[in-house]
Amino acid sequence: MEPIRRGDSDDLFEAVVSQDGVMRWLATGRADSRSAARAMCDDHVAHWTRHGYGDFAVRDAATHAFLGRVGLRNRARHGVDLGFAVQPLAQGRGIAGEAGRACLDLAFRRLSLPAVFAFVLPDNTASIAVLRRLGAQADGTVQSSGLHCLRFRFDPAGTAAAEHVAVDDGGADLQLIHVLGPGSPTDGAALRDGLPDPFGVNELALVWDDKQYTLTAVSEGRPVASAGWLLRDMAFDGSPRRTAGLGGVLVHPAHRGQGFARTMISVAVEHARAAGAETMILLCRPDLVPLYAQLGWSRLSVPVTFQQPDGARTSPLTTMIYDLAGLPRPTISVDLRGLPF
Repeated sequence: MEPIRRGDSDDLFEAVVSQDGVMRWLATGRADSRSAARAMCDDHVAHWTRHGYGDFAVRDAATHAFLGRVGLRNRARHGVDLGFAVQPLAQGRGIAGEAGRACLDLAFRRLSLPAVFAFVLPDNTASIAVLRRLGAQADGTVQSSGLHCLRFRFDPAGTAAAEHVAVDDGGADLQLIHVLGPGSPTDGAALRDGLPDPFGVNELALVWDDKQYTLTAVSEGRPVASAGWLLRDMAFDGSPRRTAGLGGVLVHPAHRGQGFARTMISVAVEHARAAGAETMILLCRPDLVPLYAQLGWSRLSVPVTFQQPDGARTSPLTTMIYDLAGLPRPTISVDLRGLPF
């Protein structure tokens, strides 16, 4: 299993896109052209860049023949979805189950995701059987890509570890750890690496809230990145909204540019979703706006207020939000109802 690359488009076309027996069960439906396969590969590559995980090209270990694609897809309104499409000649060999278990192993034991979902058409009995063998539990129904689908849910405790599958996710030995509380002071000091103002906000002289949860990325036994978040009822245009505040996103200087921040932000969003957040919000420097915009966050133009020991203040930083529940954007104001994060 290797991340799908643009060069896999011909294999994807022959094995999946040109096969009616496969495409009829996918949300994309019939798309029998090589250009469609190239567009799919481009989309898979962009997803890997954006999240640090995604769909894999699954190949036979002995012959290297392309067998299909299996992977994790982050859907902004639904969470992380396990999906698979195996070419007809390779079906019935347990490939979807074996590769799917490896993806769940990646999701829960490497990325520390809180849950993984799967969406399947009601008549797709073969895929439903695979999902149940992998430990999925029925979780209602959902509209996905305009289609009525059954939803299944995987939880970490109900998923067995994968065996005998070679998975190249490009993450070396990267391990994400999600814990309660603001995180280890020792890890924080190691990530700051002596920098006096790693977040570039000291001149604002603000009092910041402690995070309720911390996500730390560890590589070769050492922390390389971290992020924190908290859950609070905030006011959007005067109405309460369950909101997760993201902050403290920090990557060690020696490990920047490797996509660690993108993966941590993606995983933090899923933890906030699992905790019941309707919206996620962060305060950031203007130079970081393009990064978050690429990850699906949008900029707010309304005044944002928060508390300080001397009273309420209007935020001097740029505010970005990530919608989790399809709620309207605020048009008047946002009150964080507490300290910034």
